[in-house]
Amino acid sequence: MREIFIVGLGRMGAGIGRRLLRSGFTVFGYDKDRENSEKAKNDGIKVFYNLSHIKEVFTQEKRIIWIMVPASVVDAVIDEIEKFLSPGDIVIDGGNSYFRDSMARYRRLADKGIGFLDVGVSGGVWGEKEGYCMMIGGNKEDFEYVEPIFKALATKGTGYGYLGKAGAGHFVKMVHNGIEYAMMEAIAEGFELMKESEFNLDLKEVARIYNTGSVIRSWLMELVEKAFEDFGDLKDVEGYVEDTGEGRWTVIEAINRAVPLPNIADSLFMRFRSRQKDSFRDKLLAALRFEFGGHGVRKKDG
Repeated sequence: MREIFIVGLGRMGAGIGRRLLRSGFTVFGYDKDRENSEKAKNDGIKVFYNLSHIKEVFTQEKRIIWIMVPASVVDAVIDEIEKFLSPGDIVIDGGNSYFRDSMARYRRLADKGIGFLDVGVSGGVWGEKEGYCMMIGGNKEDFEYVEPIFKALATKGTGYGYLGKAGAGHFVKMVHNGIEYAMMEAIAEGFELMKESEFNLDLKEVARIYNTGSVIRSWLMELVEKAFEDFGDLKDVEGYVEDTGEGRWTVIEAINRAVPLPNIADSLFMRFRSRQKDSFRDKLLAALRFEFGGHGVRKKDG
């Protein structure tokens, strides 16, 4: 098993393809974005401009299709490709899909004899060089067939694991991202306090020190140091923090199971807060302070 077809050749999909190429795999690919396709083609990926080629390009017994697209379009991609697949073929969803959607996709494809693995992938754009961390759910026999791919992609060849039935991989990746939200929020809060201190600290130097043997040294802290290298004092960076769904799903699952996750929940809500330019809530708070205590209210110019 040395052939794979990747649907979605953006930063992550193309990076996965290039890493597999270096490990001796034949990598086919498709992306609806022509620019992504041309870049991947220049990298050595055998690019096609029609998904129907999935049916004919493989020489091995089972077709392996790796989907690397946003969670919102995974079902549309499956709709397109399943007519070109046969019983025994295996579909891998390596994006950040909601685990319950992955469970449904597994059942849908199983009815046609097609395997489905949900694979949570961590490592970002650095994974192409350093290797990826992969959390995998689905049928164990399908996992074992595809394992050479995971081994080639993984950090040190061991940064992957089979976690159980369909949905398990994306569930563990969801929680991973929830934890990531909370860790990033804690780092940002600590550095904000240092920025507002009386000591005029070199925050890049602080990050370097933290990374040299401290209890909180980590890859995220290394990226803090790099962020100050790339963006200086951050004065030109807008304080708008996006979320891609996993933090929300983590909190929703915690509510459904009555599991307290105060730090993860708060980190999600702080991301929402970052997007508010003129909060109605804060206006009401200011007005309430005036009403009960006569505190001053700042009014907009004009």
